[in-house]
Amino acid sequence: MLEPTKKRPTEERLVSLTLKVHPINVERIKRFVECIEPEADDEGSISAEDFFDKYFPGENKAAIHLRGARGKEGVTQAKLAELTGIPQRHISEMENSKRPIGKENAKKMAKVLHCDYRHFL
Repeated sequence: MLEPTKKRPTEERLVSLTLKVHPINVERIKRFVECIEPEADDEGSISAEDFFDKYFPGENKAAIHLRGARGKEGVTQAKLAELTGIPQRHISEMENSKRPIGKENAKKMAKVLHCDYRHFL
């Protein structure tokens, strides 16, 4: 029999953050903060499909995974291009859903970004 899952305790203490970001990213950052700091009456869990639909409406999931994996590893598009042999402009187009990634490119990038290539397909 499964035990009920306990919710993690929440601290009443909050920390203020001040960020300087490019204006194009303001709404995306606000959506992200809403995701990690859910309202008190919110259950705090949604499916991956609902997450993508809510926070990245109309965007290609593979492109989101690519941007996220690159950001997580701290690799620039230029560095990723150098390490994979894929032109930087192609990587930019892939991240902006203007070019399909393809299996071979996915495998090259996944090796450099330390993740599963299937996230990019």
